[in-house]
Amino acid sequence: MNALPFPEVPAPSPEAEEAGRRLFAGGGEFLKGVVAMSGMPPSDRLEVCFAGRSNVGKSSLINALTGRKALARASNTPGRTQEINFFTLADSHYLVDLPGYGFANAPVAVVAKWQALLRAYLSGRPSLRRAFVLIDARHGAKPVDEEIMSLLDASAVTFQVVLTKADKVKAAEREAALARTRAVLATHPAAFPELIVTSSEKGWGMATLRATIAGME
Repeated sequence: MNALPFPEVPAPSPEAEEAGRRLFAGGGEFLKGVVAMSGMPPSDRLEVCFAGRSNVGKSSLINALTGRKALARASNTPGRTQEINFFTLADSHYLVDLPGYGFANAPVAVVAKWQALLRAYLSGRPSLRRAFVLIDARHGAKPVDEEIMSLLDASAVTFQVVLTKADKVKAAEREAALARTRAVLATHPAAFPELIVTSSEKGWGMATLRATIAGME
């Protein structure tokens, strides 16, 4: 029997889980919001970014990862946040929150400006190790998610899919969303070969995601 493509990341070893716990033990601190490349902080530490369509649960995930309930501000208005937000993690990492994409009500000029900034960011950050693309477990990958994946392919930035809100669906529905997502990932050369399934409310997958980030070099 063939192995399942894009399997879930195995549970971390006790050592890897402890390394992740230590890295995130101090929580994170907001550094700055950036609207132009000239405002970017220096690329002096390992960096990971989080991308996802509007209301996918990105802010909730960052808050759950860091144990800070209001570190990343959630917005109920798609497309409201147009900044790239940088958070420091210990003295060694940046966590980067990219604006939500797929906003239907944002002006065309706003979308164009954001897309240009995103392209510049992805191609201009030598310290960026991985992008985490958040996919809603209730839906699986959508065409708007494929757009960001294609941009990451073109920018040669490795990306790893994180399924969010896994507690909101039954197991069969979650597996169907995973199957749809795996089919999409098979067409993207920059896709990392393992998935992480999470629930910010239940804490599912947080230890795995922390360990994954702590294990990067």
